[in-house]
Amino acid sequence: MTTSLIDYCRSEVEALHASRTFKLERVLEGPTGARVRVDGRDILMLTSNNYLGFANHPRVVAAAKKALDRWGNGLGSVRFICGTQELHKELEAAISKFFETEDTILYMSCWNANEGLFQPLLQEEDALLTDGLNHASIIDGVRLCKAKRFITPHNDLAAIEKALKEAQACRRRLMISDGVFSMEGEVAPLPELVDLCARHDTTLVVDDSHATGVLGATGRGSAEETGVWGKIPIFTSTLGKAMGSAAGGFTTGPKPVIDLLRQRSRTSLFSNALPPAVAASSLEAFRMLLEDPAPVQKLRHNTLLFRRLMTEAGFNILPGVHPVVPVIVGDTAKALAMSAALFEKGVYVSGFGFPVVPQGHARLRCQISAVHSDEDLHGAVDAFIAVGKEFEVLG
Repeated sequence: MTTSLIDYCRSEVEALHASRTFKLERVLEGPTGARVRVDGRDILMLTSNNYLGFANHPRVVAAAKKALDRWGNGLGSVRFICGTQELHKELEAAISKFFETEDTILYMSCWNANEGLFQPLLQEEDALLTDGLNHASIIDGVRLCKAKRFITPHNDLAAIEKALKEAQACRRRLMISDGVFSMEGEVAPLPELVDLCARHDTTLVVDDSHATGVLGATGRGSAEETGVWGKIPIFTSTLGKAMGSAAGGFTTGPKPVIDLLRQRSRTSLFSNALPPAVAASSLEAFRMLLEDPAPVQKLRHNTLLFRRLMTEAGFNILPGVHPVVPVIVGDTAKALAMSAALFEKGVYVSGFGFPVVPQGHARLRCQISAVHSDEDLHGAVDAFIAVGKEFEVLG
């Protein structure tokens, strides 16, 4: 006897409810910042990608409003037909200047950038190497590509070198890694990857979605943070996190690569152009960061303060310098229950469990912003301590 699709979905949802792993979707009643309004309450936001606080910055919002009047709401077209405005070219030029690359192509999201990257560049005769913990968008992009796949254990440099040696029989080789692994707050070993790729004639691509505007002295990301700026030829990244937390993504690198993507990348060719207001606000965010990297330094201060306070309180947090701070609790149901308890105490932080993270490694993923005050972070740690004791995570 067959089961209908609707019946299958109903049974799966019931199972998620029974296991206490059904994810709630909270509705915000205003803009996002250090605090948000939910259910009539002001809550400390500790689960947003709004790393620099640009999402509701007056200059960013003003740029979007001005663009609506000047450029309209949308293009009603893909880029290559009639969807390219001067605004899009200005933003691509600004991104290229920021990354010190030759050219940039915009997408509706970094997911689209990653999905549309590999298939135009690689064929059956080529090799594609990818870290086992790379983002889901990279995984989907890899699946769409016909190149021979080498999926290496997470940050296992010996396994990566072995795969690179095996891939020498292939015509061309490309390796992709997250610059920051977003569930871990872990920076990739880029100096070692740069060296390995150079020795094995392989092009390195880094998805810097959680590093652009976040890491490095000027916010230029994981390459600046790890001392290999100028040694990575291609980046993908997002406009939807530190750079105003709007939509949009991009690939930036050598002009021949970008030119070929404009001609053959399906997620660009068959997706509408980025809305003018999003392009304008993102452009303003890059201008702000180029003018003054002070928000990056404030973010670093806040991150190190929160990490120190949580460690001193006795929580099991993964080490690092990134504003993603995972608090490991082990059990998925416990992580979600602690998230709910923290929300009741005025702290909005998300719990994650399997299959998003490995079994037994469920966590609360805290995300720090430049707009948090020291008082905010001390208050958040106090709430964590109270909830940690209630759920026997702390002694």
